[in-house]
Amino acid sequence: MIRRATDADAATLARIWHDAWHDAHDGHVPPGLVAARTRATFDERVGALLPRAMVAEVDGRVAGFVTVDEDELELLFVDAGRRGTGVAAELVATAEERGATWLSVVTGNARARRFYERQGYADTGADQETVTVAGTAYRIDGRRYVRSARTTGPAPRRSPDR
Repeated sequence: MIRRATDADAATLARIWHDAWHDAHDGHVPPGLVAARTRATFDERVGALLPRAMVAEVDGRVAGFVTVDEDELELLFVDAGRRGTGVAAELVATAEERGATWLSVVTGNARARRFYERQGYADTGADQETVTVAGTAYRIDGRRYVRSARTTGPAPRRSPDR
């Protein structure tokens, strides 16, 4: 079941976000950013994403979530125990229903890149962003994926939520 996130989901979303973010980013982004992304930072940031998050619930438990920012599939994270079960594909479909047409994936995250390609997204080129944490800027090398290869061009302004 897909539903809107509630305040009661905050702790679960922060845990999923933290764990899945590290699974996807450790070794692929600057070490300083990895060190800065502690569980406490996800606990602090989760409140801001709750109003726009949609969650997948399986057997009464939150299994993952997605957010959309304008036409960007901004965040998609699934609990490790639910990966490969179709939860992520359901969340992608929900994001598309909400207007998502593109996303960015950290270059080294081959698992996510293969997943998005299976969902019908095409790699259209480099997509770099800068994330600033506690006054330190970190450059992230990513790949821009679009639902249709006809949609190309520069990526829109990036959200600092990553």
